[in-house]
Amino acid sequence: MKPFRSATVARAPEPPASVSLLAAFSEQLSRLYALVQGSRHVFGSPIGPFQAGERTFHLPRFVYFGSNASDAALRLSFLAGFAHQDLRPTLALLRLVESLTSKPDLGEGMSLSFFPLVDVLGLAQQAPERNLTAHSWAKPTAPEIELLERDARQRAYHGFVRLETATGEDTIVVRLRAPVPSENFAPALELISSVEVEPLPVRWESDETPHTAHGPLAIADDLPLHPFELTVRIPSTWPLDLYAEAAASILKRFVLRYRGFISYAQHL
Repeated sequence: MKPFRSATVARAPEPPASVSLLAAFSEQLSRLYALVQGSRHVFGSPIGPFQAGERTFHLPRFVYFGSNASDAALRLSFLAGFAHQDLRPTLALLRLVESLTSKPDLGEGMSLSFFPLVDVLGLAQQAPERNLTAHSWAKPTAPEIELLERDARQRAYHGFVRLETATGEDTIVVRLRAPVPSENFAPALELISSVEVEPLPVRWESDETPHTAHGPLAIADDLPLHPFELTVRIPSTWPLDLYAEAAASILKRFVLRYRGFISYAQHL
């Protein structure tokens, strides 16, 4: 995997207007659907449908299969676009999937699901303002969260990775939550470290909220595995190219580290 380019992280001009981001999203999503048709490792597989008024919608999903993927494969769910007002996480995740289409370099035995836009109805102006980030998956009232909850129960992910934007921050913010201490699986390893973020500045964030309160961990006790939830927030002041490059670098290095973590834990 190509290392992250060393760059000076400075306060940048304001991101493009939302209408420009919407146009970029439509173009990038269409291009990616076309690209994956010729890929052996990445597949476009939207989930749904669901109804809102007289219209039918699907939740965009792309699935990456490494070589020799099986039912025992490492399974992770990547989520972005919880608020349609900010499409930067969505665009960054789409760029990552596009790079995996042309260069599937994450190794063997993986099944990775990418959901670049969760707030589908918000973007289509079919729903009032909602906070899907803090939405409980245990009792979903938004149809998009209900689809994600069903998918999580079917696929039994090892973990969920959320890509978000950090406002009022000049550094990457990383938070890790789990229903049980991760050291129960492999005492000598951490799931993520500063190595995965270098050379960018990072602030580690803790969250004492019970895992049952919100997000995918609200259903963790009902799943065959106890998954973790990793949230990576990238500063809103960073230009989109740097934002997307940072996201790709961190997430890909995390996947490689976690693959090693699983291999280590299986031999304890």
